[in-house]
Amino acid sequence: MQSMRRTPRALMASFAMIAMIAALGPASAREAPASFADLAEKLLPAVVNIATTQVIERGETGDQELEEFFKDFFDRQGRSLPPRQATSLGSGFVIDPAGFIVTNNHVIADADEIKVRLQDDREFKATIVGRDTKTDLALLKVEAPGPLPYLVWGDSDKTRIGDWVIAIGNPFGLGGSVTAGIVSARQRDIQSGPYDDFLQTDAAINRGNSGGPMFNMDGEVVGINTAIISPSGGSIGIGFAVPSAIAKRVVEQIRQFGHTRRGWLGVRIQSVTDELAEGLRLKDTKGALVANVTPGGPADKAGIQQGDVVLGFDGQAIDEMRKLPRFVADTPIDKSVDVVLWRKGSEKTVRVTVGELDETEEVSVEADSETPAPTAKGQVDLLGMSLSDMSNDLRQRFELPDDVNGVVITDVKAEGPASEKALTPGDVVVEVDQQAVSTPADVERRVNQAKANGYRVVTMLVYRQGDYQWVALRIDQG
Repeated sequence: MQSMRRTPRALMASFAMIAMIAALGPASAREAPASFADLAEKLLPAVVNIATTQVIERGETGDQELEEFFKDFFDRQGRSLPPRQATSLGSGFVIDPAGFIVTNNHVIADADEIKVRLQDDREFKATIVGRDTKTDLALLKVEAPGPLPYLVWGDSDKTRIGDWVIAIGNPFGLGGSVTAGIVSARQRDIQSGPYDDFLQTDAAINRGNSGGPMFNMDGEVVGINTAIISPSGGSIGIGFAVPSAIAKRVVEQIRQFGHTRRGWLGVRIQSVTDELAEGLRLKDTKGALVANVTPGGPADKAGIQQGDVVLGFDGQAIDEMRKLPRFVADTPIDKSVDVVLWRKGSEKTVRVTVGELDETEEVSVEADSETPAPTAKGQVDLLGMSLSDMSNDLRQRFELPDDVNGVVITDVKAEGPASEKALTPGDVVVEVDQQAVSTPADVERRVNQAKANGYRVVTMLVYRQGDYQWVALRIDQG
C-alpha cells in the first residue's frame, strides 16, 4: 500500500473536518431500529385482507368443448350448470373508525362481491364508495358494529431517499405480513397513468400486497403499495407506492363527492426536447409545450396560445412536462393562478382561473400513424419531405377537417429530418417557428430564414390524426 505524507496544514484541515463531523453528532437520518415489532403490532390491526368474487358468464372461459361437456352432465341430472366464479386477493387499510377502507382500484375492479377480513378474523361485506382509475385508488365502506382500528396519513413529500419504511399486506393470500426496506427513489414514472409520481422501495412487495399501506417510522401511511417490476411475480426489490400526498387528496374527494374533482387548464401538452428547446430559442430544456388549446377553456380565456411553453404554474417551476398535469389537477377548482409562459423569445405571465377536469380529457399529446401517400401537383421538396398546397382533393384523400389549414405533407423520404421525426403523408404543417404557413413557399421561406440566422433547428406545428403536435427538425447546413 502506498503511504501518503501530509503537510501540517493538511493535517490541521483533516483534524478540523473530523471535529466538525463529531460536532454534528449522529447521522441526521434515523437509524434502523433494533426491531420493527412494536410498530408492526400497533399497525397490523388496521390492515385488512380484501377478497373479491366475480361471476363469469358461461362461454367466457375459452374452452367451449369443456363447457358443453359439463352442461350435458348437469342436464342429465336435471340440474342447471352453476355459474363460474373468479376470485382474487389484495390488501387495504382502514382510514376511519366508521369503516372507510382504502385499496387499489385494480384489486376490486369488476368485482361482484367484496369481503374485508380484519386481523382478528372478523369479516364484512364492503361497498364501493368511489374509485379513480388514473391513480388506481378506490374507497370502500363496511358496516361494523363498533369503531374499527384505523391509520393516519403521513406526508410523503417529507420522505427522503434512504428513509426506512415498512410495508404490510397479504402476499399470496397467506395473511398479514410485514416487510421492511428503504425508499429507493422518488417521483418514478412507470407509464401507468397521467399522474405517475411513485415512491420506489426495496421493501418486499409481492402479489396480494396491492392496496396495502407503506409506513414511515412514525407509523404514518406515506404510500399505497401498487406495483412491482418482476419477471416471476415475486419481489426482486423494485416496488412502487402511490405517495400519500396524491392518495390523501383523491380519497378525500371520493369520500366527499363519490368521484375525483381535478383542476383543468384546457391545453394539450408535450415534452420539450433538446431540439425543440433549440428551435423555440429556450436557454434550457424545460417546461411543457402547448400543442393545442381547448376553445373556450380556462387557458383559452386567459390568452394561452399554441406554441407557448409553460415554465411556471402557481409559483411552482415546471422543469419537466409531466409535472404540469399533477400541479393543475391538485389545484382547487375556480382558483386564479399565475402561469409563466415562454412565447416567441420572451417570458410572459398570464392569470388563469382553473376549471374542473372532465375525466375523459387527455393531458398530453401522442400521435403516430401511417397513411397512404397520394400524388399532387405543385410539390416542393424540403427537409426530406414533399409539401403541397392544401386542396379539396388532398383534404378528401387524407380526411382532413375543413377547419385545418396549412401545407400538406405528401411524401417522406426514407432518410432525412422528416423521417427521423416520424412525419407521414397526410400530416399538415400549420406553423413554422410559430408563424402560420399556407403554401410550401411559406415553409421554405421560414426554413431559409432560420438557416440564415444561424439556427440549426426549426419548429413545426403539425396536425396529424385529429390532433396537433410540435416537432423540431434539423436544418441541413451544408
